[in-house]
Amino acid sequence: MNARTNSTAIAFQSVHLKVAVRSRQRWVTGLLVMFAFAALTSTSAFAQYGGQKKLVIKSSVLGEDRTILVRTPAGYDASDRKYPVLYLTDGDAHIGHTASTIEFLARNGRMSELIVVGITNTDRTRDLTPTKGTGPNADQFPTAGGADKFLNFIATELIPEIEKNYRVQPYRILAGHSFGGLFAVHTLITRPELFNSYVAVSPSLQWGDEATLKRAEEFFKNRKELRATLFTSLGNEPGDIGKDFIAFRELLNKTQIKGFEWEAEQYTDEDHGSVVMRSHYAGLRKVYDGWQMKRDPATGAVAGGLKGADEHYAWLSQKFGYKIATPEPLINQLGYQALGAGNADEAIAIFKTNVERYPNSANVYDSLGEAYEKSGHLDWAAPQYEKAQALGKQNNDPNAAVFAANFTRASDKLKQTAAGKDAEAAKQADAAKKNQ
Repeated sequence: MNARTNSTAIAFQSVHLKVAVRSRQRWVTGLLVMFAFAALTSTSAFAQYGGQKKLVIKSSVLGEDRTILVRTPAGYDASDRKYPVLYLTDGDAHIGHTASTIEFLARNGRMSELIVVGITNTDRTRDLTPTKGTGPNADQFPTAGGADKFLNFIATELIPEIEKNYRVQPYRILAGHSFGGLFAVHTLITRPELFNSYVAVSPSLQWGDEATLKRAEEFFKNRKELRATLFTSLGNEPGDIGKDFIAFRELLNKTQIKGFEWEAEQYTDEDHGSVVMRSHYAGLRKVYDGWQMKRDPATGAVAGGLKGADEHYAWLSQKFGYKIATPEPLINQLGYQALGAGNADEAIAIFKTNVERYPNSANVYDSLGEAYEKSGHLDWAAPQYEKAQALGKQNNDPNAAVFAANFTRASDKLKQTAAGKDAEAAKQADAAKKNQ
């Protein structure tokens, strides 16, 4: 059965490839591997973000009410999982396409699911600029220069509110565009401990006579170690914003900071507005570089088996700073790889491990049942199917009906086998009597 819709650290799906119950006898090893990886892109694992809520924070720091949009992953309400959080400036403008990008990348096994927090604007220039404006047009922005106060609001009011009301992992990402990109760079160099990763799209580093660019130069010159990731980008944007982006990229090229990872890209076929979505995709790929396990180049199969998977997720846990378990659907996939390759004992061992690690999942019992059945032990399979049926009903699993059908089919087959044996025994007993 395809892995039930669930929230796992990575979006791999089970490769239980039964289109209908009777298709169980049609296993072809080569097709199994191909379909296993086609299943990775199935939209059934992540239908859409679980929902968007609106919070209103009465900010004493800013002296005003602030509206915050929060999107949680699909399955959030039905699980106890914790998630990293992406904080997004210009939240009302960018939360839709950014949440969809995250859903797409997570579904394809390229990153974790995230909670997305979109901060809507009241006075955008005030909140996102670190200094007053300079030059002849400075008087057009009388409220500019409030970034530090806005950052204090995020640190002391917004983040605690999110972490009080949502299940979060200790990993935060900050993303911003234009003035928001400027704000992201400012946050990195003034409060680098507040976020783990930064996505700064078309940062307005020309603002305030390049004050943030100059401050960044001092920061990178003096910093010895920084466990953070930065992705920054620019569209086809001439003038001061383009000039200062190039200067910033050159500054990053000179950095020798331990633990600091960065990437700077310019997309000449995008403009200042259109560059955002593409940059969020690329930025999240950079943040989650190495998330996906390696594949066998010849078959596309996940390499390394269960041992390799556990080692990979131990490495990810170290990289991201919190425990990331090997996901249930990936373990299931590894079991089916072994089963498709004719290694029934290995497959059963892998499926048993999945049962041990995810005992509340109906799918893990159903998969173990199938492995037992394929190895000729229907009597061992039936109790697993029964457990899958019970949990499927209890959890309102979308595949509950199929789990129930599998148990019914296996039970009926066992009854038929038992009836046949009884009939044969009776026949032999009658024959023996006649021969007496």
